[in-house]
Amino acid sequence: MKLARSKIHRWGVYATERIPANRKVIEYTGERISRHETKRRADGTDLIYLFTLDDYWTIDGSVGGSGAEYINHCCEPNLVSRILKGHILYVSARIIAPGEELTVDYRFDKKVERVDCLCGAKNCRGTINLKN
Repeated sequence: MKLARSKIHRWGVYATERIPANRKVIEYTGERISRHETKRRADGTDLIYLFTLDDYWTIDGSVGGSGAEYINHCCEPNLVSRILKGHILYVSARIIAPGEELTVDYRFDKKVERVDCLCGAKNCRGTINLKN
């Protein structure tokens, strides 16, 4: 994998070799923080690398992250996220070709502030948030 400029948003992560379907690609790592600390860090910044682990814990990828924090959202992603025993894993949803940008559906809750989507996918829903 390599980090490079993205057409979707700022930086993205790209496959440097073929990735088979159903393969663990990368773990989303970083500092484990409480919901209270999550709210504090999310307020007042545009670049947020927070991934909700469960009702209490969040992983802040901007502190000790693996690089997975640079994987952009897409409404037709090639990765899916799986939470297993307190770990966030990104797994390939299909075969990924060399040079292809790695993407995942962020699935922001419909109750939080709407975030426009810039993925450019054929079936783009226009927002990173889930629809009703």
